[in-house]
Amino acid sequence: MADSDGEYNGSDDEFQLASSNPHDTRGGRPRPDGKKGGRKEQKTAAWENLQRSWDEVTEGADGSLLGAIEGLAEAQKRARLLKDTTPLQRGIIRHLVLVLDMSFAMLEKDLLPSRHELTMAYTRDFVREYFEQNPISQLSIVGMRDGVAVRISDMSGSPSHHLEKLEEWVKQEPQGSPSLQNALEMCRGNTPSHGTREVLVIYGALMSSDPGDIHDTIGSLIKDRVRVSVVGIAAQVAICAELCSKTNGGDESGYRIALHEQHFRDLLLELTTPPATRTEEQSNASLLMMGFPSRTLAEGDTINYCACHNRPTREGYDCTRCGSRVCRLPAECPGCGLTLILSTHLARSYHHLFPLRNWAEVPWSKATRSKACYACLAPFPDPPKAKGKGKDQAEAGAAAPGAPAKTPKQPRGLSESSRYACEVCNNHFCIDCDLFAHEILHNCPGCQSDTRARDDPDPDLEMNGVDAGPAATHVNGNANGSAMEIDS
Repeated sequence: MADSDGEYNGSDDEFQLASSNPHDTRGGRPRPDGKKGGRKEQKTAAWENLQRSWDEVTEGADGSLLGAIEGLAEAQKRARLLKDTTPLQRGIIRHLVLVLDMSFAMLEKDLLPSRHELTMAYTRDFVREYFEQNPISQLSIVGMRDGVAVRISDMSGSPSHHLEKLEEWVKQEPQGSPSLQNALEMCRGNTPSHGTREVLVIYGALMSSDPGDIHDTIGSLIKDRVRVSVVGIAAQVAICAELCSKTNGGDESGYRIALHEQHFRDLLLELTTPPATRTEEQSNASLLMMGFPSRTLAEGDTINYCACHNRPTREGYDCTRCGSRVCRLPAECPGCGLTLILSTHLARSYHHLFPLRNWAEVPWSKATRSKACYACLAPFPDPPKAKGKGKDQAEAGAAAPGAPAKTPKQPRGLSESSRYACEVCNNHFCIDCDLFAHEILHNCPGCQSDTRARDDPDPDLEMNGVDAGPAATHVNGNANGSAMEIDS
């Protein structure tokens, strides 16, 4: 046997070639022809394309960073609004089961203060936003702990009910291994047949302790038309990717990996929008009987008991079918099973079918027609004035109408003039009103208060679809582009 302790006398060229790229772990050893050998080229991982916020900050003309920081904050707000506003058929009556990972993997502190505490905090935000956007939908919460599935809250349409149940699990430390199969089997029994059937899994582990073959469970989910979405807070897991792909008709966008705390929250809140119906069977209309009770108050000093919680109460809502009293809406009547809602709940779910389309960025060439936000009257920055000759005069010519504005590179969707125009009423709004109108109000304040006639001779209005006839009418043009009719 040759002596392995002997000295190796290698050349300097070999040493430089071997250490030319010490961080290259994908292509094997470099070859003399400059090409990588061994494995085939792989897709770039998400963590390899890091975008640091401090790399995008540049000093302003006055040497300060205030304008750049405000621009980044505005770009982050605007990025949440740049969505596809194409009207699609969606199921507005949703039955969602939220599955939380409560295994040992949630004790990690890569997400501060810890994965478990951050998940519980964001779960409470998700519950509030879910019922804000889907008031006639229902939710159930399941936990994965000690290799079994734990039912945290039953299927209910009351956000306070789920928040009370979550408070009991906040102080309990995660333990044991997760069982994805057990959780999915429990989800199958929690989702009713009417409405959409969805499962959202927050998964932090890299393994699953299952009692059987999870592929059989995936087949049962496909048969029952249950859609599964996974938000991972660790590395990508193959079984989660397969689960989301097969239950969503081959669409792999249902599996997302959180990169940091804010990204984790954004991924959860994105799932408050109902999914679009894909198959013809899901698109068929189905009738669901509902009751619209009125609020009643007990007479005199008498106290009634609600049938949903068996608690004393003086006010409530009587079921329109059997007369049972419930203390809050929306709810399902404990006596006859009738769904009880208010008319406002149904109206608030309507915006998912006809979303308010995105507002356009206003360049400096068209910014002179507004000095303040149409909704909140916040003052806009004044357009830059070109003084002198030479370079300043050339910049002024570039900013003339019809010519491209010569401005620094702006993030996608960010207006250089801090103005955003509705393409129906042509009014200018600030970024805060843009955010409020698209995320909370779901209506344009300018369109709702517009009392002008349809034969307005303004060419800008005609260009933006107010007077262009049926061809330019958008889905929000009928409801938001004309004067609002109010019943007297």
